[in-house]
Amino acid sequence: MNENKILIVEDDTSLLTTLKYNLQKDGYNVTTAIDGAEALETARKVKPDLIILDVMLPKMNGFEVCRILRKEMIVPILMLTAKAEETDKIVGLEIGADDYMTKPFSMRELLARVRAMLRRAKMADPEPADGKTLLKINDLEIDPARHRVSLREKVLGLTPKEYDLLVFLARNGGFVFNREQLLEKVWGYDYAGDTRTVDVHIRWLRQKIETNPQKPKYLITVRGTGYKLEG
Repeated sequence: MNENKILIVEDDTSLLTTLKYNLQKDGYNVTTAIDGAEALETARKVKPDLIILDVMLPKMNGFEVCRILRKEMIVPILMLTAKAEETDKIVGLEIGADDYMTKPFSMRELLARVRAMLRRAKMADPEPADGKTLLKINDLEIDPARHRVSLREKVLGLTPKEYDLLVFLARNGGFVFNREQLLEKVWGYDYAGDTRTVDVHIRWLRQKIETNPQKPKYLITVRGTGYKLEG
């Protein structure tokens, strides 16, 4: 049995049953909730390793649930939306979701996303033989051993994907990566050409690590190419 605990929050009982069956078949320990209030209560009790969260829920919608959970815990969140509108997708990412899928979706793709998200979240950062675990870029300090980022000694609250993105760029300081490369290296799968998620995460990282996000000194945009981290 896989030790990873997954919380599914979905009010469509047919889809909920299908998701639960396939995830359990894949070896996951699955818990479910059918509305926003129950989602918060269950997440606090179970402390899942990943949450699959529908947007349209009774009592409290998925966006609000995501906002609250982001203040309380660091857990990968995969949002499900029935709408193909770009606005809904971006809102989900901006409030802290790590990924999103638009219904209808293939179960095979969802399982691949789940595996990739859990793999990234659980990825250990081995301590180098020389003991130099810290990554320092001017006032920015990344401590992989503690999974912690601080700016001028103030600890920053990054989402798992923001952290992964920052660490990857820090370990490849000065190198420019386009959006497709970042999706492959950080998200761990092909996003089928939808690269807006990279821009959203870059923007939110800048809000947290830059003194002036409009004139960044760390996360630099290389026009027509991609992004890089500079000190």
